[in-house]
Amino acid sequence: MRFPKTWVPLLAKRIIDNILSKNLAKTTIPRQKLLAETEEILLNELTLEDRLNDEVREILKTHTAEIEKGRLDYRKLFDLTKQKLVRERNLVL
Repeated sequence: MRFPKTWVPLLAKRIIDNILSKNLAKTTIPRQKLLAETEEILLNELTLEDRLNDEVREILKTHTAEIEKGRLDYRKLFDLTKQKLVRERNLVL
């Protein structure tokens, strides 16, 4: 994630306040629940790349011997694997 997690509640509040103040949407659930769900959605989206990077590391870890034996560039393999997963899953980073 590119900024501190402590900013997520502030960002969520600002988004909700902006949407509601402009009457772009009406809420049928309590404001606190709306804020909590918005924070969760934002956090999931903001940590998507971190989780993807962890998954790529795990994939490459299973092929460590082959990577070392073939003297392959880990960084290049990491980037290629990540790009492949992004395309397969139709992710936006």
